[in-house]
Order: sequence, then structure tokens, then C-alpha cells
Amino acid sequence: MPISKGFTEADVPDQSGKTFIVTGANAGVGFEIARVLATRRARVLLGCRDQAKGEDAIARIRKIAPACEMAWLPLDLGDLDSVRAAVDIAGKEPRLDGLINNAGVMNPPLMRTKQGFELQFGVNHLGVFALTSLLLPKLAETPEARVVVTSSISHLKARIDWDDLNADRSYVKTERYGASKLANALLFFELDRRLRAAKSPVTAIGVHPGIAATSLGRHMGLAQLAGPIVGLLLNNPERGAWPALLAATGKVKPGGYYGPIGFGGIRGVAGEAKRAPHAEDPALAKRLWEVSVAMTGVDPGLPAV
Repeated sequence: MPISKGFTEADVPDQSGKTFIVTGANAGVGFEIARVLATRRARVLLGCRDQAKGEDAIARIRKIAPACEMAWLPLDLGDLDSVRAAVDIAGKEPRLDGLINNAGVMNPPLMRTKQGFELQFGVNHLGVFALTSLLLPKLAETPEARVVVTSSISHLKARIDWDDLNADRSYVKTERYGASKLANALLFFELDRRLRAAKSPVTAIGVHPGIAATSLGRHMGLAQLAGPIVGLLLNNPERGAWPALLAATGKVKPGGYYGPIGFGGIRGVAGEAKRAPHAEDPALAKRLWEVSVAMTGVDPGLPAV
């Protein structure tokens, strides 16, 4: 189906023989991505921290399709040691066709990752940067492998406080969330540029789920109470998964950005999405890349463009 008409779960082709990692796959949008890929006969590694939740998600999917091939992948994006361990496990797979970076945190009180980074920047960006970077060699073994990075409409008006990345001086949770999502947008933009310059077989694509009614907003307090009232305006988790499914399995442009194309870009079928001009700023993207290498100690080895 042409992207101009929109992409839904029904457009996901058979994925027999392919293997995907989906982070945050035990609930919400991540669960729906894993469900669709698994029921389309892909092998799916469900990356999440909690084994019980991961295995429960697998059991729920197997009720729909008992023959689905899935496994729990222990992964905590807030701990770079856990990221490295997950990469070691994934490296034993015969092939890896796609990494779908879906997991994230939204608007928590000030918290830190195991390595001491501000939680939202640490999990949403640094953990994703490290996981993606370390898996690039494995992905490159498979023709047409893809990396999907999940941003948000919150990136549109966000800015990164380069002088206080770790929130040592100030912390406004909504601003830090937006900054982490801008970082995601800059990441897939820069990753695409570097992969293409290096003639890598791996493609980088960005997505956003619109405004999906999921547990991601559990720190939003009273705002959650409005959920039943405004629910008709939001994407549910099933529809929120469509952009990532398009990016992972559909016809896309390298470095493209995809999201809902209905109701102001917050719900509906998936197609090409709007991103902020500063999310395509090569100087900002290069700066973020270099900062990320320094903070994580992980270098993808892709030279600057």
C-alpha cells in the first residue's frame, strides 16, 4: 500500500525467517509491535527489565498464535552494563533484521541511571545510542536490516541544555522529556547520514506514535484522569504501533520520519511525519553524537560526514 494512503497493521507483510528486537515490549505500544511481528511469523526478542512481565507478554501473544517464536531479552536501558549484556545475547542470534527502539520513560521525578545520568536523557537517548551502536555490526550482517528510533511530537519545540545535560543545576521534567526526544530525532538523522556515507547495509528510520494512551504517562498525575474524556482523540497502543511497524517492515526512505497522519499528526494511519528544522541540524547532530560517545564510552566507529 502506498504510504500516501496510510499504513496500518493490515499492511505488515509476512516476516518469516526474520528476527527483530523490540525494546519495552512487555506493555503498550511495544507489546503491540511485538504482537504483530510475532503473528507475522518473525522471531521477536522482547527487550525489557522484568522477566515476569516479559514472559507474561510472550504468553499473551501465544494465546493468539501458539506457534510464535519469541524470547525474553533482559535489558535495562538505564544501565549500560545491562545494555552490553543484552548485546552479547543478541549477538548469538543467527541473524538480526531490525532493532526497534521503543522503550522510554516520560516525566518522572528527578532520578538517575545506574551510571548516574539524568534518567530521561540516560534511558531515552544514551541507552538507545549505546544499544544501537553496539548492535550495528550484528545488524550489518543481514541485508536490508533496519534501526528504528522512537521520537515524539514533544521534540518540535524542545531544546537541549548542553551546559546541564545531567540536570545538576535544574530539572523540569517536561522539558527534559522533550530534550530526550529531540535527541532521538537528532540521533536517527545523524545515524542515517553516517551509515550512508559508510555504505552500510543498515537503514536508520525515525518514528513517533502520536499521542498514545499508554502507561508511559504514569508520572503525569492528574492529567491521566482526563484519559477517558479525551481518549477518542488519542491513538490507542495498537494504532500507536503502526509507525514503527511501517518503519520496520514497509516501504520507507532512509532517514525518513514516520507517524500518524490524522488529526494534526497525533492519531490515525501511519505516514510521513513533520519534524522540527533543528532536528535536522547537522551541527547539533554531530555535537550530540560526540557527547554521546564521551558519556557512554561507546563509539559506533562511523566517521563524521
